[in-house]
Amino acid sequence: MAYDEALAARVRKRLAAQRGVSERRMFGGLCFLLKGHMCAGINGATLMLRVGPERYAEALARPHAREMDFTGRPLKGMIYVDPSGIASAAGLGRWLQLAVAFVGSQPAKKAATKTTKRATRKRKAAARPARTR
Repeated sequence: MAYDEALAARVRKRLAAQRGVSERRMFGGLCFLLKGHMCAGINGATLMLRVGPERYAEALARPHAREMDFTGRPLKGMIYVDPSGIASAAGLGRWLQLAVAFVGSQPAKKAATKTTKRATRKRKAAARPARTR
């Protein structure tokens, strides 16, 4: 998974003050989640942001922004910001602020629980009807 480590460190530093931030490898890069929701990500040297449907057109109208078309179709509410738009600390901060405002307004996701294979097999076995001979 290729992503700009220096950009990741800059984003990490900017999001450090936010509560509920975590990281996960997604979309071929690194994503930053806020309260369990994807907020920002890095793919190569490009920043991905979740700005929401209400501010999508406004965000796209800004310089250096373009549609996030990772799947071949634009994802409404998600944008890419080219490296020239996040070269300065202030520029990066303004873009991240837009994503944090949207994602921060969403209710927190419940944490997913990990189930072991053994526990899954036991649960399935208990749910099966008893055999009669």
